[in-house]
Parts: sequence; structure tokens; C-alpha cells
Amino acid sequence: MSIIFRQLQDLESSTFTYLIGDPWSREGIVIDPVAEQIERDLAFIDELGLRLVYALDTHVHADHVTATGRLRARTGCEVVISRASGAEDADVYVEDGDAVRFGLQALEVRATPGHTNGCVTYVPADRGCAFVGDALMVRGCGRTDFQEGDARTLYRSIRDKVFSLPDDTLIYPAHDYKGRTVTSVGEEKVYNPRLGGSRTEDEFVEIMANLGLAYPRKIDMAVPANRHLGLTGETEPPAPPETQATPWPVHRTPTGAPNIPAVWVADHLDEVHLVDVRSPEEFRGALGPLHGSEHVPMERLLAEAGGWDRSATTILYCRSGGRSDAAALELEKHGFKHVASMTGGLLKWSALGLPVRAGVQG
Repeated sequence: MSIIFRQLQDLESSTFTYLIGDPWSREGIVIDPVAEQIERDLAFIDELGLRLVYALDTHVHADHVTATGRLRARTGCEVVISRASGAEDADVYVEDGDAVRFGLQALEVRATPGHTNGCVTYVPADRGCAFVGDALMVRGCGRTDFQEGDARTLYRSIRDKVFSLPDDTLIYPAHDYKGRTVTSVGEEKVYNPRLGGSRTEDEFVEIMANLGLAYPRKIDMAVPANRHLGLTGETEPPAPPETQATPWPVHRTPTGAPNIPAVWVADHLDEVHLVDVRSPEEFRGALGPLHGSEHVPMERLLAEAGGWDRSATTILYCRSGGRSDAAALELEKHGFKHVASMTGGLLKWSALGLPVRAGVQG
């Protein structure tokens, strides 16, 4: 019986999450979970008949908020992260040479700092693959211009701890922005433009100093949150679904906005009050409204909502989720009990291949 393995992706942040299960004990772990995807991940864990024992982060992420703290609250699992990460409140702090064991499986911990001080790579005992976080990517590597980054340290980490693995070792990164999912040690030794071939440490340092990358969009929110396991200073994480007031798969974003997955909305279009809060120009644009939706731009929301049934299930959406998040929070303040923003908005809906049909004009 082979090991249970799933590679999952958050499209907004291009983050890969890895679910690994031991088929004999049914114990499982998840690596680099994303807060907005917690319901998806829990569904996989349940469907595969696994008991989550560990939620691991490869480092303190700057581009998304981790779900490790929320997964602990929902499942009772333990949170694992590097001792050098600076993260607080984890259950297990690992160092180079440690092992994370579940069922009959074990992951070796290899410290691979350079992108951040707390970066680690997790390597299964058979060395058939490695989960490298942001240290190494497909034909690239993690940036080194913020959050404790150091190009020389990263060069040595990859050479000593990743490129020392067998050439046929599969490399599973935490991110890819071009639709690639996996590479290998041998490939990256040859084809990686920053680290491959005879590239010297000094050459690598010069390359990394001249990338000219934009400031990470979510870093100022994500890093402080992830140092507290993604709980953003909350004393208590959101309650599991069975104790929530709403009998539907709603979850809270780091800003506190109630969110619900697009796939749930697609399955319940005829059962909810669906509200498009975009501008009139957007509503009539190419990214069309959803079937049966009512068009109420943000500036008219509270005036229109005064005549709505506050006990009805109300779903709000916009282009990417930001405005509908704010709208959902506002309606909660005005007594709406079953209100949520559709996660990721119409961009997420479209990325999932769900149909966009002519809606109710308004």
C-alpha cells in the first residue's frame, strides 16, 4: 500500500499545500496550509479517512496567512515549525537533524535558511522527494531582500542540504507562478538559472541583488500573523462548524470577515440571496454576474439591506473578495446572522471553471 499524497494549491498566493498520510495508521500531516483553504483541506482529510496529527510550516510566510493555528483548534493536531523561525505558541520546534514521525513514516528536518532564518526542508526517509518551502523553486529560489534574507546563506543551504540529495529526488516547492508543480535535484543542478551549472556563490549573490522585485503585497499583515500561527492575535480561534451559529461551511479570514467557498455557492445558487456589490460598469462587463444575483453597489448596500430578511442566507461577491468581505462585516454589524463573502470573488469562481451566466440586471 503506497503512501497517501496530495498536492493542493491556493490560486491567489500560488501556494502549494501538501497532505501526506500513512495508510496503515491513517495518521496524516499537512505542510504549508493556507488560512483561506482550511475547509478544502479538512474535507480532504475527512474523505481520505485520516487523523491529522501535525500541521507543519516550512517557514514564516510573507505572502499568505498560515492555517496551522486554526487546524490545531479544529482537529487537535500539533503545530510544527523551526526553532529559528521566531514563531510563538507552536507545539513542536524542530532543528536540523530532527525527525517528524507519524504512523510508520518519518520526515527528516534539514535547516535551509537564507530566504528566512527559520526555513527548513522536510525529507521523507526514502529520500524520494523533498518539501523545500521557499528555499528552492522550479528554476528559481526564494528571494533574499527582506525578512532576514541572506543570499550567501541561501546558496550554501541549497548546495549543502538540497543538492546533496540524489539527483532523482523530486523537489516539491511551496510556490510556483508559471503552472509547474514539481522538479528534481538533477534538473535544478543543470537548469536553474540562479544556482545551476557552475554558478558561483559570488555570481548568485549578484543575481539576487539585482532582481528588482516588488514589495510583497501581504508581508505587513502576513508575517506578524504567522509568528502567531496565523491567529492574528486572537485569544480564541474560530469555533468548529458544529458549534457555530451558522449551519454552513463559513470560515473567518484574518480580517474577521465571514467567507464561504465558491464551490458551495455554486451548489446552492437557488437557495441563497446572492448580491453583487461591484460597480455598474463591472456588473455589465466581461466578468459577468452570477445567475440570480441582485446588483447592489457598495454605496447603496446599507440602504437596500434595510428591506432584506436578516435571517436569510445572504452571499455577497465582487471581483476578488475585498469589497464583499467589507460588505459582509458591515451587514453582520446590522444584525444579519447568515451572511458571508464568497472567497476570492469572481476571479476564484472563474479559475475554478464555474459558469458565469447572465444575471439580474440592475
